[in-house]
Amino acid sequence: MMTTTLRPTEPLQRAADGTLSRHYQVCVNSRPVGAVRLTTDAAFGPAVAHIGNLHIEEPDRGRGRGTVAALAAEEVARGWGCRQVEIRVPGDAEAALRLATALGYVHRNRGMEKRLGTEPPALPEGSRARSLTEDEYGPWQDRGITGYAQDWIDRGIPEAGARAKSRQDHARSLTQGLATENTLISVLEHEGTPVGDLWVTFIGDKAFVYNIEVYEEQRGRGHGRSLMLLAEAQTIAAGRQVLGLNVFAGNTPAERLYESLGYVSVGYSMYKNLL
Repeated sequence: MMTTTLRPTEPLQRAADGTLSRHYQVCVNSRPVGAVRLTTDAAFGPAVAHIGNLHIEEPDRGRGRGTVAALAAEEVARGWGCRQVEIRVPGDAEAALRLATALGYVHRNRGMEKRLGTEPPALPEGSRARSLTEDEYGPWQDRGITGYAQDWIDRGIPEAGARAKSRQDHARSLTQGLATENTLISVLEHEGTPVGDLWVTFIGDKAFVYNIEVYEEQRGRGHGRSLMLLAEAQTIAAGRQVLGLNVFAGNTPAERLYESLGYVSVGYSMYKNLL
């Protein structure tokens, strides 16, 4: 009889912020066949665990080892007092995505990327971009913190953890406000009327859309596409050829827009509530 178990390869690690982590070997009858790492989430708090680096060696794949290892990791997370567990699946890992879905994991959000050309796209006639002003910055940041937290709350994250993550992410990403290095925050105007805003950050050889918003009264008029064209133009002007973004599950208009512009999925974040 073949028995798949997890064997710790280190003592339980406890970081200064209270985050727990531990590496395990995946074993079949005490024979190592893979590895997995379990952590609690620094942003969302000790109630949320993350299963990472789950790997089964090639000769032992296709035999349910990964399934048992994931379920065993969930049991460890329950023992840590976690109520939810998260995983990240690469965009091209179809077998892993099928496994996660079969185990009851729900798609929360996905990362998408597009490789750009060298010619920046032009904005539609009547549209122009300008920098967000200092007077606009405070209200813009307040809206962003509230909206970002709500996105997580709507997708199963406890409210306190979601609001803490939103505040932390904004503080970490905007250390100097509008003067933060490698950061552009823009307002799109159409025929003189503000219709939306855009936050782009440059990290290494890539650019990322951190936030994009079309104002409610301006939606359904193509301004979301214009904002993405602006992001692409800013990326090319900054000497980067890859633009990435995150889109939450259920935001169908945004998903369709990004797909129509040629963005492809590079990773899926999924979660499961532990009963």
